[in-house]
Amino acid sequence: MAEGRAKPRLVSDPEVADGQWFTEVLQYAGVLGDAAVTGVQRQQVGTGGLIGQNVAFSLTYDGPAPDAPASAVGKFPSPEPQRRATAKTFRLYEREVRFYQEIAATVDIRIPVCYLADIDLDTGDFVLLLEDLRPAVQGNQLDGCSLDEAMLAMDELAGLHAPRWGDPTLANIEWLGQYDDVEPNEMIRSLYQGLWPAFVAQFASTLTPGALALGEAFGASMDVWRRSWTPPYCVTHGDYRLDNMLFGTRQGGYPLTTVDWQTVGHGPGIMDAAYFIGNGLRVSDRRAHEIDLLRRYHDALCVRGVNGYEWKQCLADYRRATLSGLLMTVIASQVVASDERGVAMFAAMAERHFAHAIDHEAGDTLTRA
Repeated sequence: MAEGRAKPRLVSDPEVADGQWFTEVLQYAGVLGDAAVTGVQRQQVGTGGLIGQNVAFSLTYDGPAPDAPASAVGKFPSPEPQRRATAKTFRLYEREVRFYQEIAATVDIRIPVCYLADIDLDTGDFVLLLEDLRPAVQGNQLDGCSLDEAMLAMDELAGLHAPRWGDPTLANIEWLGQYDDVEPNEMIRSLYQGLWPAFVAQFASTLTPGALALGEAFGASMDVWRRSWTPPYCVTHGDYRLDNMLFGTRQGGYPLTTVDWQTVGHGPGIMDAAYFIGNGLRVSDRRAHEIDLLRRYHDALCVRGVNGYEWKQCLADYRRATLSGLLMTVIASQVVASDERGVAMFAAMAERHFAHAIDHEAGDTLTRA
């Protein structure tokens, strides 16, 4: 932030983000100096687009601006009322903005440079202006990833979890989504059970009878399952999957950057790990490599200074955490308006997460949670 610069006005419509606004933002961020933005071109980016809109901006300047970006990516509220209402109910926009404002600098996972993060909590208007990560490419949830990419994801995840592992001050951050909060947990349980019939109607043809039985039992026992988790907790991503990752290419880019922090929270880190492993690889690949991936994550935590989290406990937690994929799949598939690709993505998630939990007999943990 450039000292003495006034905070830019909040622009939540990409069509209103003009040269004057970009000049204010980039000067405020301390990367522009006295130059001005004279040209702005817009392009919709990203796949899925389920809860907001992402726009890439190409920028031109009236003079030398060696530290200013040639392009940037803006995140804005969805123009669709249902999606925007969903985001406000679950505080998704608020969490992502606050993550960049308050948490990002305290963890060690690669994220985009943030030039501006601002929100109006009353209206739900918000804006994030971020580094354009191209030529990095978005991971593909439908195709799955390679083992090398999955290993890299485990390394980055440890970089998120380890720095604030067991940090008691995280419990004082109200917006962060405390795992032990009774009211949100009850809302999640009720939401899952209420949406379960619609989920079954949409995806039952792709699931086995055993998967459907597990989903039913999980809804009935979710409150017990959620209460079974105990600290130490850490900062969690909450939706750590390929569509929220950008991988570097031969043309450039960081090896891996994690984006979409709308579900950031405070809870058991193993849920992020199990969620990625269960969903990031096709079922046969996950069965072949999941223990190697989990060991990679555990070893990386230890190297980063996490003490007292034994491998045996990590394995036991992983087994229970496979159920976290069911929770996200059932709720997200029904509350988020989706396009054709989104439906296919949720179908793949359902297949992979239910198979993951069944492979580890996670249903047995519901009776002993």
